[in-house]
Amino acid sequence: MTNNYKPLPKTSDVELQNLPQDPSSPAAGDADHLPLITPTTTTPTPTTPSSGVPGAVFNLATSIIGAGIMALPATMKVLGVSLGLLLILLIGLLSELSIEFLVRFSARHNSSSYGQIVESALGTPAKALSEVCIVVNNAGILVVYLIIIGDVMSGSSDHVGVLDQLLGDGGFWDHRRLVILVTLIAFLAPLCALEKIDSLSLTSAASVALAVVFVIVACAIASVKFAEGKIGAPRFGPDFGSRKAVLDLLVVIPIMTNAYVCHFNVQPIYNELEGKSPEKMNRVGRITTLLCVVVYASTAVSGYLLFGDATESDVLVNFDRDLGIRFSTALNYVVRIGYVMHLILVFPVIHFSFRATVFALLFKTPEAVGRKKRLALTAVLLGLIYLGSTTVPNIWVAFKFTGATTALMLGFIFPALIALRLGDRGGERLQCGERALSWLMLGIAVVVSVIGVAGNIYSLESQSE
Repeated sequence: MTNNYKPLPKTSDVELQNLPQDPSSPAAGDADHLPLITPTTTTPTPTTPSSGVPGAVFNLATSIIGAGIMALPATMKVLGVSLGLLLILLIGLLSELSIEFLVRFSARHNSSSYGQIVESALGTPAKALSEVCIVVNNAGILVVYLIIIGDVMSGSSDHVGVLDQLLGDGGFWDHRRLVILVTLIAFLAPLCALEKIDSLSLTSAASVALAVVFVIVACAIASVKFAEGKIGAPRFGPDFGSRKAVLDLLVVIPIMTNAYVCHFNVQPIYNELEGKSPEKMNRVGRITTLLCVVVYASTAVSGYLLFGDATESDVLVNFDRDLGIRFSTALNYVVRIGYVMHLILVFPVIHFSFRATVFALLFKTPEAVGRKKRLALTAVLLGLIYLGSTTVPNIWVAFKFTGATTALMLGFIFPALIALRLGDRGGERLQCGERALSWLMLGIAVVVSVIGVAGNIYSLESQSE
């Protein structure tokens, strides 16, 4: 008896399905007219978003290792080496734990963004608050990037810029705002126009490599000067000798918490992870945290040893002077130009979640927004960030406010609340140790936030007197 079946590969994943037949076929009316076997799953296409573990690590590390690293030597100057290193390790561990909470509950509740998992746990008003925090936090970070680029390339009232040293005074490069604008249009805008975060994997890898180069050079310089006896003994504890020192201590810890916040990019990176699973993303988070702790500790200690009490809030600007070793001028150029390139490559990764969150606030279905609207909004956002970079005086001002508010909300308060609220739902409950760590994380974050905000307000009042 004739039939309408055809052989399929042994590896096919199949199900029964009706097959349209030719009415003239002898078998058209037979009882043999049964559903055909066809594949149930679609073959991945070249456009299917996917990223391996290395690409995910680079993107997550790039979200962390940004401008915050430049403020760490100044925090070490305030805290001392022992307390500074302890806090770098402690905050890194708490940050990694909060990332694991986000990944676990996002996977369980099928949440594809930070706002969605907050909504699942805490409701719609909390989702709106989290999205506002992402917008404010990321906008502040991007403004800081432009400030650093302008300070390093064009200089400031106290420091000489790279372009002045290379080309001399009196050119257009002395106009800091113009240099920032050219950098924004020529280098940052094309990268920010990309629609997928996975498209930035290669640039993220390059940015991490440049950050590692900075750390290696800074550590090498500090080691040479220490061996030659040109570095004095560092302070190992905080200084309580003056009111200013105490105020700096109150605001410096939120700055350190700001350095680890990458949580707004966890879900986008997880969504594009090849063969994604919570276990695989947790491995990404642990590798990234270990890398960042090493980079942060090395940078903070070496920067503080090099410049001591003269360490600026942005340690990059300290590299405009003679370092007291051979090839000092060349090393200064390598450090400053290399890190400016790093920030240029980090900028679009932070901008990605910034833009996505603005879309979520403006449109009910942001994924359906056309490319023209996406590009137009990107241009508007970049313009607003540029305006912000011309008004904020320095990175210390930006970091101490975002670190005490939005960074703590995104990195620690929301993840702890998500774990405590959703940990009692579903089959998998929080273990006693996880519950205790969640409460500890929440308590520390609230205390640091209150102290940081109070310290910032008091500091501003003191300056105005």
